[in-house]
Amino acid sequence: MSNYSTGHDAEVYAAEYLKQRGFKIIALNWKTRLCEIDIVATKNAVVYFVEVKYRQNNKHGSGLEYITPKKVQQMSFAAEMWVQNEQWPGDFQLAAMELGGEDFVVTEFIESIM
Repeated sequence: MSNYSTGHDAEVYAAEYLKQRGFKIIALNWKTRLCEIDIVATKNAVVYFVEVKYRQNNKHGSGLEYITPKKVQQMSFAAEMWVQNEQWPGDFQLAAMELGGEDFVVTEFIESIM
């Protein structure tokens, strides 16, 4: 299985996890030529921009460890692009989710990383 395919599968599992918790999925893998967002979802009139990190194991560290200040800056830029593109007037926040193992188990979900 390719890294792209594995990443996409992780995003699908992450989206299902969010749906089961009352989120509505707006987009998977929203892209422009400048940026991308793994999952765009809403809940209680707030848009969540979710970065999905998958690791089969933690041998090289957890997925969330890869959300560096630079990555948060990229996520923020992408969120601002989406908000402007969609003319979203409401609240939004950055979120992160880590999945692991062959069964794509959600190991952590952080609703607000800022």
